[in-house]
Amino acid sequence: MSNEINDSLAARQAERDPNFMLSLARGLEVLSAFTPQRQRLTISQLSQKTQISRAAVRRCLYTLAALGMVHTPDGRTYELLPRVLAVGHAYLAGTPLAKAAQHSLDILGQQLNESCSAATLDGDNVLYIARTAVNNLLSIDLGRGSRLPAWATSMGRVLLSALPEEQLEVTLSRATLIRYTPHTLCDKESLRTEIAKVRIQGYALADRQIEVGLCSLAVPLLSRNGQIVAAMNVGVPASSMDAQALKEKALAPLRRAAMELSLQL
Repeated sequence: MSNEINDSLAARQAERDPNFMLSLARGLEVLSAFTPQRQRLTISQLSQKTQISRAAVRRCLYTLAALGMVHTPDGRTYELLPRVLAVGHAYLAGTPLAKAAQHSLDILGQQLNESCSAATLDGDNVLYIARTAVNNLLSIDLGRGSRLPAWATSMGRVLLSALPEEQLEVTLSRATLIRYTPHTLCDKESLRTEIAKVRIQGYALADRQIEVGLCSLAVPLLSRNGQIVAAMNVGVPASSMDAQALKEKALAPLRRAAMELSLQL
């Protein structure tokens, strides 16, 4: 009953104050601008990434700092505080998809003795909902709640391949294509071609795209009605296994794990 009352009060507040929803949306945009690659950002950088004015970003940061979600260690740059995890922890830890995916990845990771992950599409990024780490293949630590640019990852390309063409064009048009390694595919025409290939073959290989030491293979995770709701991948050290060897070793087990998980959804 109390939850219904709170929901009703929040709805009436939003109706009375149209700026309420705008402020909330801006705050979430600012939080989402922080990534594992950019853990500290200035007001100017946040404004550029979110397309929100500096004055509005400054107000958002003031509120978020008061809530204990961000702080500025040097008076110039801002970084997230652990309290921000509470925003998504209940979803990441408690949804049937996250729970089932974690169980499947634990089994697959033991079978292949390789790191395995599952992610959904969150705007222009992949959002990790489950992970079993065997090797530390990236320069950053990944876990539930981690986000990486979708266009540069195997899971991201699988998820992007499920988008309608018009939505895919919008996503690619606003992506900042960074050359993370000498092998990164970072021109839009080549990415369109690669994503079209992924759509046809039903899997994505990302060889040294976001880290020189990482080669990964991803497949889609389907709902019961056949819609792609997430992606699963296997990552290996690029120095010990090339893309073709990874495909031969992991594609069949990965597809089987994804199919078995889909039946639970």
